[in-house]
Amino acid sequence: MTGPGRARPPELPEQPQAATLIGSVQRAMRLLETVAVHQYGAPAKQLARETGLALPTAYHLLRTLVHEGYLRRDKGLFFLGDAAERLSSSGAQQKRRSAVADALAYCRESVGAPVYYALYRAGEIEVMCVSDSRETPAVEEWADFRETGHAHAIGQCLLSQLDEEARRDHLSRYPARSLTPYSVRDNHALLRRLSRTPRMEPVVERQEYALGTVCAAIPITVGTTAATMAISLPVHQSEYLLPAALRLQAGIGRHLGALSFSISI
Repeated sequence: MTGPGRARPPELPEQPQAATLIGSVQRAMRLLETVAVHQYGAPAKQLARETGLALPTAYHLLRTLVHEGYLRRDKGLFFLGDAAERLSSSGAQQKRRSAVADALAYCRESVGAPVYYALYRAGEIEVMCVSDSRETPAVEEWADFRETGHAHAIGQCLLSQLDEEARRDHLSRYPARSLTPYSVRDNHALLRRLSRTPRMEPVVERQEYALGTVCAAIPITVGTTAATMAISLPVHQSEYLLPAALRLQAGIGRHLGALSFSISI
């Protein structure tokens, strides 16, 4: 407390935000960004000059980055290392996932139903992305989608795009079995159904995977990979299933670019 006539102690100056930053990290990041610009590598002196760092500081940071795998040195030149490449790959993968999610969200809003995107890759059914909302919830995966392809529209659509040998291979690993009273009961019945499935028309299943739910899947080709987009609705909305699936199919073309990225995810 200050009394009469006593000077108030000066307040400490507010610390600038930059004071909380770690300078060595900033300098290392500048070096990484500068190395990335030089496709054919660059020597330490050039990197120091372009980043405005003292040469001893640049040497110290470059050695550290090489030790940690973010840079590599070859014949006096510095290149991005494996650790930096992994970071770049991870960022690109996240961007691809975001593009797929945005495409599915647009489709969900367009058709008013949850939308699924799946691939058949390396002998497995992979559901890559699901877009739903509180108003349009997705089907609960109560039985593994990979093992029950015979019973849902997603799996039936993907299997319909395979040749006979690939279908039989899949069913040898994941044989058809009844999940509900409406499910296909054995491999032979499923193979007969698949052989009669029109190539580019929606595949519809009604309560074969989950009671109270109907689904439709649209066959699409992403490169040489069998793929599908699908929707589901409560059984009391069955009359809207096929019209919604056809609307989805009509608009798929504008999203194929985003979907094609998913192959490398």
